[in-house]
Amino acid sequence: MEDWQEQEVEFLRKLEEGEFSRASMLRRSAAAAFGVTVLATPASALAGGVRAGKNPPLKGSSVSTKELVAEAKKEGHLNVIALPPDWANYGEIISTFSKKYGISITSDNPNGSSAQENQAIVSLKGDPRAPDVVDVGPSFAVAGAAQGLYGRYFVTNFGTIPRSMKDTRGYWWGDYWGATSIAYNANIVKPAPTSYKDLLKSDYKGKVALNGSPLTASAASSQVLAASLANGGSLSDIGPGIDYFAQLKKSGNYISVDPTPQTVASGQTPIVLDWDYLNIAYRKEFPSVNWTTVIPKDGVVGNYYCQAINVDAPHPWAARLWEEFLFSDQGQLLWLKGYSHPARYQDLARRKKVPPSLLKALPPAAAYATAKFPSLSQIKAGAAKLASDWTSKVGA
Repeated sequence: MEDWQEQEVEFLRKLEEGEFSRASMLRRSAAAAFGVTVLATPASALAGGVRAGKNPPLKGSSVSTKELVAEAKKEGHLNVIALPPDWANYGEIISTFSKKYGISITSDNPNGSSAQENQAIVSLKGDPRAPDVVDVGPSFAVAGAAQGLYGRYFVTNFGTIPRSMKDTRGYWWGDYWGATSIAYNANIVKPAPTSYKDLLKSDYKGKVALNGSPLTASAASSQVLAASLANGGSLSDIGPGIDYFAQLKKSGNYISVDPTPQTVASGQTPIVLDWDYLNIAYRKEFPSVNWTTVIPKDGVVGNYYCQAINVDAPHPWAARLWEEFLFSDQGQLLWLKGYSHPARYQDLARRKKVPPSLLKALPPAAAYATAKFPSLSQIKAGAAKLASDWTSKVGA
């Protein structure tokens, strides 16, 4: 048995026995942020530069794992982008991959947006610092494929990814999904908000923050769409959501502060509108804050992120190994540990691969019963409406 196989067996054993605690996971995430994962610099990136060699496969099933690992190790490096270590458990995902296969990782612009990820592929074309892979929102995945930014690849488990979460041509595929949520510092926010309508109350003046700009971040645009559902709009009409945030800003409740773990811990952003998996994670990360997450009762939108490989990836074999890892049972369970719903969840559940300890950490399924998932055409229409109206009605 190869070393990487032994590590996977040990990971699954510990997960099944419940030996992984949230605290230890956070410690590993921090280690990934400051140890295994290094900030991109010309020197570090050039150390793992472009290598002439075999053409990478189109399908994971057409090559043995042993060969894929061997070719990736020859490249010896992987460039990722816009993956904060505290987002959906990416810290542990990155460190686990690097340790498992002995491949170093450069994690650039961890707080970047989906738009910046695609732009990096364009701006750094032919540069060994270019991202090998991206993790973007669906509208940006569609745009990136249309621009010819991505290379085709079918991960071995492609068939178990829901049809609605992938490009059947192999240019991108959904990896995990979450739902819009409202979270707040229960020590200083009273009364407890449970809906978008609640957030208009004077009790929340100067307290409501949105994760990112709806013009460039799916986390933010999905919140605007959810607010639209709460105010008479629909998945095809994001307009009422834009008007809602304009009203929220006029009231003084909405603050233009991008929430981070630091602003949550300090109380600078007492109320945060963000994906459920990010907000839920803060509760155990900052226990003294008494961070509480609710799924809004008047509007819930679910959405997913997408993986894609740079068509000119500096490390094409390592990029494909990364995707195989993410869509393996191990990779999918690592996302689940970060409170997000992995794309292959139904397949894992059917085969009884989801440990009870992970299920207990998630909100009850009933909380997501009213969640609505926009189609790609609805996402595209919403993005166009935001581009035309958001700045003039809400501002930056």
